[in-house]
Parts: sequence; C-alpha cells; structure tokens
Amino acid sequence: MPKALKMALKIIFGIVAALVIIVAGYIAYMQFSYYRIDDNVELGIDRNPSMGLQLNETYSAVTYNIGFGAYTPDYTFFMDEGVMPDGTHTWGVHSWAKSKESVIESTEGVISVVRDQKPDFMLFQEVDVESTRSHKVDQKALLESAFKDYGSVYAVNFHSSFLAFPFTEPHGIVNAGLLTLTDKHVDSAVRRSYPVDNAFITKFFDLDRCFAVLRIPVENGKQLVLINSHMSAYDEGGLIRALQLNLLCSTLRDEAEQGNYVVVGGDWNHALCGSVDIYPSVQLVAPWVATFDESVLPEGFSVVRPSNLEDVPTCRGDDIPYEKGVTYTTTVDGFIVSSNVEATAQNCNTEFEYSDHNPVLLSFKLKA
Repeated sequence: MPKALKMALKIIFGIVAALVIIVAGYIAYMQFSYYRIDDNVELGIDRNPSMGLQLNETYSAVTYNIGFGAYTPDYTFFMDEGVMPDGTHTWGVHSWAKSKESVIESTEGVISVVRDQKPDFMLFQEVDVESTRSHKVDQKALLESAFKDYGSVYAVNFHSSFLAFPFTEPHGIVNAGLLTLTDKHVDSAVRRSYPVDNAFITKFFDLDRCFAVLRIPVENGKQLVLINSHMSAYDEGGLIRALQLNLLCSTLRDEAEQGNYVVVGGDWNHALCGSVDIYPSVQLVAPWVATFDESVLPEGFSVVRPSNLEDVPTCRGDDIPYEKGVTYTTTVDGFIVSSNVEATAQNCNTEFEYSDHNPVLLSFKLKA
C-alpha cells in the first residue's frame, strides 16, 4: 500500500475515532445529568397575599403560553411541522429567540396584554429563567416585577443540560416552567409530575411535564383548587397525552369528591371545543394536532367554551411565519371547571404579536 494512502487512512481513522469518542462522551454527559423531578413536590409561595375568596363574587383568570419570548409573528420553530395544500410538509427553522432585546420586548408585550385584563389569577406557561434559547432573560423576574402585589408560585417543567441540537443553532441549557400569579391567599402549592416519554433519546428533548396545584381558601371552608397545566406536544399516537389526562382527571375527581371548587387552565396541546378545523387557512390541519375528547373528564367537569371561539384561535403553527388565513390555527388553550363553578371565557386576540399563543380570559363565580 502506498505510503500516502496509509497516511490518508490513518487520518480518516483518527477523525472517525475522535467523532465516536465525542458523541459517546456527549451521550454519557446527557445520561448522567438527566433526572426527573419527583412527584408531589411542595412549591414555594412568594409574597403571599392575605385575602381569600367569597361566594358568588366575580373573579377572573388568564392563561397564556408566552413561548419563552421567542415567537414574534415571523418566528418559526425547528420542531414544528405543517402541511401545504399540495401535501408538501413544511418545517420551522429556529431554536433560539432572535435576540435578547426581542425576548424582553415580547415579555413586556405579554405584561401589557395581561395587565389590561386586570385578572385575579394569571397562569403562564413556557416562562424561561437563564436559558440559552431566550438569551438568558429572566422572564419570571420580569413578570413578578410587573405585578408586585401578586403572590407567585413557580413550577419547573423543563430543565436540560446543554442540548447540542439542532447543530446550526443548539438549543443549549434550558430552565423553564409554569408561573402562577394571584392577588389572593394561597394555602399551599404542589407540583405534580405528568407521565412523559422516557425513551433513551426522546427523554432529553421532551419537557419534564407537570401541573401546579394551588389551594385558595373560600369563605365556606372549602378551597378553590387552581391548576396551571402544560401537556405534551409532538406526541405521535397520543399515548403520553392520554396518560397525562388520566392523572389529571384522577386529581379532578378527588377534589370534586371533597366538595372543592376546581379551575384548570393552561396549554392542553389538544384542539378544544371541536376547533381542529374551524379557522380558515391555506395550510391543512397540522400533524401535531390532537382533538380533546371531553368525554374523558370526570362527571361534573366541562371545558368552558369561549364566546368568540369561532372568531379567535389561541395557537398558530410555527412551521411558517404567521399570516392570517394562510397559517394553520386552532384553540389549544383554555379552562376546565367543576360544576360548582359558574364560568364564561373569551379568547383574547393579539394577532400572535408576542407569542405563538393568544391568552384566554375566564370570568367565574363560586356557587353557594
């Protein structure tokens, strides 16, 4: 064998061996640093107000997935997939928000929208703290600072070591969670862990899904059980979401049996109220969409149908920049209440200016 060829083969072998060592080392790093947060973890309550709830008084709550401050209307996300009329599949591009300034501007826009509603309860999802993808902006601190008279409960639902994918824009280190703000007293708060996909590779990219359970005292000795939830997306076959719904429904059933009032808000990652295909769009129904089957809910629980459901969606596809009437939209955000809660809801139209979600406003009374 010619000397030059031997040298070339040695170089190639050395490069391949180095790549194998790097990949194996990275997988080991991810494996050893991976962990799931335990179930039934008590959550801290910061700046807890003193006032409880009265019967037959009108209260309000807003749920809003703020998308880690990244989703301006022109933003697309690398994990999102859509389908064009000819069957062509489209994919998003980005993993990071455009800039630190863009994250701050989007978060301030969220604050402005929610402040206008003057809610008693604010349920936020995808709130980042010191994460690579959001340029280390502390969204939790920004929201808490904007609503200084509100108590705060934070539940982590995404904590990853450095994710080196996608290679052109590595997702990096992520710390994110569910933030609940309220101007009412909270007796206690607990983090419940949803079942998630524990497959070897998938588990590194899926969130540590959870829901936060807050207990607010009511004048008749019962409690309002307020739940902030964010269920799985990108769940092919829907097995994980079904397991998550089973756990949540079990919790709802237990609370109803105790005579408590229950309000659940959040991002369901299911099309609610038959909204899978009710909004005009050039794109076809996105592959990630699942329809919420209300029949699985315990007796006495129901989804609160927004009064303007047919006119305003709450979620857009992130595979292409948002264009009304072109981009696929549906409603995946909203509220479920127990039968002793009288409630109405409205989807708030922001034209997806600050997130790929619109907020939903709930007005409700606790029945005597």
